[in-house]
Amino acid sequence: METWDAITSRRQVRSFTDQSIPDAVLRRILDGARLSPSGSNRQPWDFVVVSDGEQKKRLSAVWKGAAFTAGAASVVALVLPVVEDDDARSLMNRFDLGQAALQLSVVAADQGVGSGLAACRDQVLARDVLALPDDRFVAILVALGYPQDRAIAPMKNLDRRPFDEVVHYDRW
Repeated sequence: METWDAITSRRQVRSFTDQSIPDAVLRRILDGARLSPSGSNRQPWDFVVVSDGEQKKRLSAVWKGAAFTAGAASVVALVLPVVEDDDARSLMNRFDLGQAALQLSVVAADQGVGSGLAACRDQVLARDVLALPDDRFVAILVALGYPQDRAIAPMKNLDRRPFDEVVHYDRW
């Protein structure tokens, strides 16, 4: 798939088939996230991959908006270090992780795999389910799987604001 096609194929998927993701495909998706750009090459992230059904079900309870993740083939918890009293580093970590999340999702689309992102509100539950150390927290959950409704393919009618409304040259 061309890069542009992967970008226009990426969409929020919340309903998945029972089909598992081949190990080589899952590894490529994770490697795409691992290779994401990072400020000063700090790479603050860790990824915890959950494929066990019971563990996915427990993890999906970390926020009401994450319930759909239980039906995914795999859920990737994007983990960051807890940063005490350092707003700049915390913001940089979240910026870097956002790039990793996007890159993971675009590589997934390139592989024909759907992705759906969810927040994680209950850090105590997440830490328990994933056996995270106290100095880490789950910033984002990414559900991965094959979409129930339609295959991953470039979308023709993207529901986005018009280009000329969004892009400004030299000044507003």
